[in-house]
Amino acid sequence: MSIYRDFCEETFDEQGVLTEFRLKYSENYNFGYDVVDRIAAQTPDKTALVWCSATGEERIFSFAEMQCLSNQTANALALGGVRKGDRVMVALKRNYEYWYCAVALHKLGAVLIPVTHMLTAKDIAYRVNSAEIAAVIATPEGDVLDRIDEVRAECPSLRKFWTVRQSRQGFENLTEQIAQASAQFARVDTHVHEPMIMYFTSGTTGFPKGVMHDHTYTLAHILTAVYWQQVVDGGLHFTVAETGWGKASWGKIYGQWLAGSAVMVYDFDNFDPRQLVHTINRYGVTTFCAPPTVYRYLVKKGVGEMPSLRHASTAGEALNPEVFRRFYEATGIALAEGYGQTESTLMLANLRGMTARPGSMGKPTPLYHVELVREDGSPCQGDEVGEVVVVPSGTGRQDGIFCGYCGNDELYAHVWRDGVYHTGDTARRDEEGYFWFHGRIDDVIKTGGFRVGPFEIENVLMEHPAVMECSVVGVPDPLRGQAIKAVVVLAPGYTASPELQREIRDTCNHRLAEYKWIRIVEFVASMPRTISGKIRKTEQR
Repeated sequence: MSIYRDFCEETFDEQGVLTEFRLKYSENYNFGYDVVDRIAAQTPDKTALVWCSATGEERIFSFAEMQCLSNQTANALALGGVRKGDRVMVALKRNYEYWYCAVALHKLGAVLIPVTHMLTAKDIAYRVNSAEIAAVIATPEGDVLDRIDEVRAECPSLRKFWTVRQSRQGFENLTEQIAQASAQFARVDTHVHEPMIMYFTSGTTGFPKGVMHDHTYTLAHILTAVYWQQVVDGGLHFTVAETGWGKASWGKIYGQWLAGSAVMVYDFDNFDPRQLVHTINRYGVTTFCAPPTVYRYLVKKGVGEMPSLRHASTAGEALNPEVFRRFYEATGIALAEGYGQTESTLMLANLRGMTARPGSMGKPTPLYHVELVREDGSPCQGDEVGEVVVVPSGTGRQDGIFCGYCGNDELYAHVWRDGVYHTGDTARRDEEGYFWFHGRIDDVIKTGGFRVGPFEIENVLMEHPAVMECSVVGVPDPLRGQAIKAVVVLAPGYTASPELQREIRDTCNHRLAEYKWIRIVEFVASMPRTISGKIRKTEQR
């Protein structure tokens, strides 16, 4: 039996569509104790996690095992010096250790900071130093540990280094420490509005910002799981996401477990659409969620039958109506689009009981009061395009919206100007209340489901001797949604050629995380500019 109804109040219309939704929680609510441990006490054998790897390994965890392992992990981390309020970076790819490490950190009252394994050494150092991270838990796979080693001397706050499954000089073996730790762990006194998790997200200017969420974030994802992804009690939900991204919180732990659904994890490095379908069929996945890029590959390769699948959803970038049509023809399932940000949970969606509109983000979810406003803050009329904003409830607190940018109160105040939360995204609303994405107010690039700030790539480009000036934009791409394009003015002494284009691209990509790779390099004589001298990226796109 799922427990999510104990944490919310719901109202439905005559067609069974959710119309009102309000969270209920105690002052010391904590996902680790009040969800994981409670489910373990009520239904200890209930499946929490089904994990398999591309090499054929398999592990299945019950909630009783998740409770035991998270307690052991909390004890091991506490013995290593992790305390309430400490910030801990976790780079565990899709390794199953992520789930009990995350729950353990929640129980400790530490701040979980998931990061992707694709980060460069420079990326890691920036995150550690900007957030004053105290400890790191990293996968031994690939060269993640090498990159951490590379920046140890640059990161004075980082005092503890753990890896899993094996021993390595300079890193403690957390797997061994967990096995030796007690399975009993006394509850730590945490507060529901203390920071619980932090994700780094890219912006138009500057380096990525640390987005902090409190413990209510886990409960706000009830909407995500139950009414958008339509997970079922006793079902198996599969979201395609690596644990370093916010989408993992949306689809791989919180709302799903609250709703009684197990989580499917396929641990792979190289995406193979056929293997994905094989995994869905082998384990009987009931609900599925992925960015539009994944669906584009699936329909391109031929989806195939997925008899266990009941529902599929998508978010992260605009969905092409042709992909919607072809997936529906192959499966009989209408893809349900949704919209939210790293700073929020599900704001807009085609929820259960609604008719999914191809290309539409859906309607506002009942947790949020969403409006469209003009640049001067006045409300949009008719189908006028405007910025998507959230008007908070009468209490002034908005559940499901982040509680701050790490070390940047000024930016937090800016997005909350005029008493509303500004998303920076624009849309229009049709006569029936469906929202249709129009674009970003700023120049953030959404490629393959990832969010990339042009500033990060421009910084690397400018270090190439042939580059005098550059601008990075996103351009339409049939598979990725957007591809990253570098527009370059060459320095004196360099001549444009295909060979130089490749050399600039390859040299820069060698220094960038894979999801930030430049796909196109274009040489221009000069940059288009506004009257104030800013580059007109809209024109370049």
